Amino acid sequence: MRASNQGQTSKRLVKDLIAQKRLIVWAMLGTVIQVVLTVYLPILIGNAVDVVLKPNSLKLLLPILIKMVVVILINTLIQWLNPLIYNKLVFRLISEFRQKVMVKLNQLPISYLDRKSVGDLVSRVTTDTEQLSNGLLMVFNQFFIGILTIIITIITMADIDFLMLFLVLILTPLSLFVARFIANKSYTLYQNQTQSRGRQTQFIEEMITQESLLQTFNAQEQSISDFTKINITYADYSQGAIFYSSAVNPSTRFINSLIYGLLAGVGALRIMSGAFTVGQLTTFLNYVNQYTKPFNDISSVLSEMQSALACADRLYMILDEGYQVLPVKAKLDAQKLKGQVSFNHVSFGYLKDKPLIKDLTLDIPAASKVAIVGPTGAGKSTLINLLMRFYEVDGGQILLDGVPISDYAVEDLRKQIGMVLQETWLKTGTIHDNIAYGYPDASREEVVAAAKAANADFFIRQLPQGYDTYLADAGSSLSQGQHQLLTIARIFIKIPKMLILDEATSSIDTRTEILIQEAFEKLMKGRTSFIIAHRLSTIRSADLILVMVDGNIVEYGNHTQLMAQKGVYYQMQTAQDVSSL
Repeated sequence: MRASNQGQTSKRLVKDLIAQKRLIVWAMLGTVIQVVLTVYLPILIGNAVDVVLKPNSLKLLLPILIKMVVVILINTLIQWLNPLIYNKLVFRLISEFRQKVMVKLNQLPISYLDRKSVGDLVSRVTTDTEQLSNGLLMVFNQFFIGILTIIITIITMADIDFLMLFLVLILTPLSLFVARFIANKSYTLYQNQTQSRGRQTQFIEEMITQESLLQTFNAQEQSISDFTKINITYADYSQGAIFYSSAVNPSTRFINSLIYGLLAGVGALRIMSGAFTVGQLTTFLNYVNQYTKPFNDISSVLSEMQSALACADRLYMILDEGYQVLPVKAKLDAQKLKGQVSFNHVSFGYLKDKPLIKDLTLDIPAASKVAIVGPTGAGKSTLINLLMRFYEVDGGQILLDGVPISDYAVEDLRKQIGMVLQETWLKTGTIHDNIAYGYPDASREEVVAAAKAANADFFIRQLPQGYDTYLADAGSSLSQGQHQLLTIARIFIKIPKMLILDEATSSIDTRTEILIQEAFEKLMKGRTSFIIAHRLSTIRSADLILVMVDGNIVEYGNHTQLMAQKGVYYQMQTAQDVSSL
């Protein structure tokens, strides 16, 4: 069930908070003690005032003053401890929130991530959780204390004078009505603000990461113009939300000041008539302050909670995202895996109404070297995505050694496939950590051997700390070719049963590429291998070449057979031969 409204989101937050039973109990106990002591202090002050007005009051005043000192000291200690408990409770909840969201993002299919902007997702995990944390802290520091203060103060005021209590209860709800009206308006604006902030974060990330491309195409003015529009929209939503939320406190304070003045006047008249003492009026006016102050705090919390609930709603949307987990029906035995792959009437489309691959049937013998070629958008990478189960087929089956790959656990399947992509990625960490990515327990000897196999050892040893060189910038100081060599080295750590090479040497110089190709040739012997290539000269030795156009395999065979057919492959090969002259 998806978080879709304010009430539902609030219930879920409360449920998540209650799950931390011990901290909740301590938080509630501390809140009760703090409020009781705070309410008890005005009674002592009122008693002291009445005693002072009497003759020979020193003996009677001293015990009251001692009680006041004790109450103030204990209350000060409690008010110091309570925020520590609140912070621990909230930060633990937010930490679990972030953990759940990150786990869910790692579980969701690639198709979900393709539909979402990276900046928006980053904004949800970072900014939204921080905003939610601030809102929850205000709930504990102000809202709960405020509610309890109102209840206990009403009970105490009833014990002093019903007429004055009646006036307080009649007049003070005016500030609540004003606060509620403004809070409802600000909730929608805060929702718009968080969504706009996600779009802004995404755009900023794109601009910074692609700055060299922007300058190459002289697109700075257009980018700045686009950013200006996004920035103005975000500023407008933020200004509107802040305006309404800022209007709550002064509005309620104004109303409460009028109420305080009216009650002081009524109290003075009752003293003159003998129905009230000066001490009672002092106590009562203190209670009026204690009673009305929580309304100001609560109104501020309500405003802040609109933003927090909007953020929580966006986080719950990720947690509520449904995805189908296919049951595991077969165990993949790595020792017995041969690598025979069959596509049996496979159909797939990124959009359900626009199929890309239609009724594909193909058998690939074990230990075959298979090359996939074709124009951009033909479906080459899609075929690999389906084999890796980044996407599930819409129809038909893909079989590995005669067993549908959907019967295997996704983790077991992917462990048996080594994949090197054209797009490289390095994490922030040492060279050793990056090569051992996926196998963090790999020894230094295994990492060095893998780097040598990928011809990366030479440039690594030239770095300041060699394999211990820390890439604080996720490798931006390295060349694109060095990036690719490190990603190639990863598959040499634990050599898999099957290989997928998607333009794996596109950013490497010709001499190094030849050495890498030789290493790949040795690696691919006895293993089923898929090679996506645009440079057709690199795949002439393939056992099987698949030529794809518009999601369909229009030709297949080895290099000699396809050249003899003089079809699409022949035309592609001829065009490349001419362009290389």
